[in-house]
Amino acid sequence: MRKKILPYLFMLSIGFTLVFLLMLSLGRRWSFPNILPEAWSFANWMFFQQSDAPLFQTFFLSMAISLVVSAVVSTLAFVVSKEIAYSKNRNTFLLLAYIPYLLSPVIMAVIFQYYFIITNLTGTFLGVVIAQFLIAFPFGVIIYVNFWNKQMQELEALSYTLGGSRWQTFRKVLLPLSKNAMLLCFFQVFLISWFEYGLTNLIGVGKIKTLTVSVFNFINEANIFYAALACCLLVFPPMILLYINKRFIFLKR
Repeated sequence: MRKKILPYLFMLSIGFTLVFLLMLSLGRRWSFPNILPEAWSFANWMFFQQSDAPLFQTFFLSMAISLVVSAVVSTLAFVVSKEIAYSKNRNTFLLLAYIPYLLSPVIMAVIFQYYFIITNLTGTFLGVVIAQFLIAFPFGVIIYVNFWNKQMQELEALSYTLGGSRWQTFRKVLLPLSKNAMLLCFFQVFLISWFEYGLTNLIGVGKIKTLTVSVFNFINEANIFYAALACCLLVFPPMILLYINKRFIFLKR
């Protein structure tokens, strides 16, 4: 009986959070001691849909940053992880890859901030992308490194033996076999970039306002309705990616 109840309690806890955020995003006035907002309206959502609305622009800015970081990391980490996996110093390189996660992203931002300042990258789209790349790239390598196992090495050698070139081996052997790993890396890196706050806020110096930064700004301004709206927008893309991840990766195994 307990095994049946626990999954439903877990689903209820997650569902309640999403419903509560959606409810707050529709609220207009909420004063103590009322349990629910006094008025309900789609005004917040209608305002978001206006092309000149700050939150509308913030959503697509956050999406652009996360997509660029995910695409670049998924591509470069795929190539670099192969060299690391087959290297004699594999364990040393992997140890170095874990170092950024032993430090706080804010500490990493403070360490690199001087170099971003002298290169005029602070407060720019490119600066935030590079900063997030420095955090996400080692994680991408860690995800891929187990893909390059002995079986994959033997398949690659077999392709060369049968007369396949490097490009043919990559396109017809390695790439089809790596689709699940690449999707997984893209999904995980997207989440890191999408929810990153400290590093983005420090390198962006308030000029690059992602959704995560906006949520904290609305909370500091005591604007709970806009904060809830921003949280809803923050949750939707990962939910879509989670569905894609489950449908195309886990259900095929």
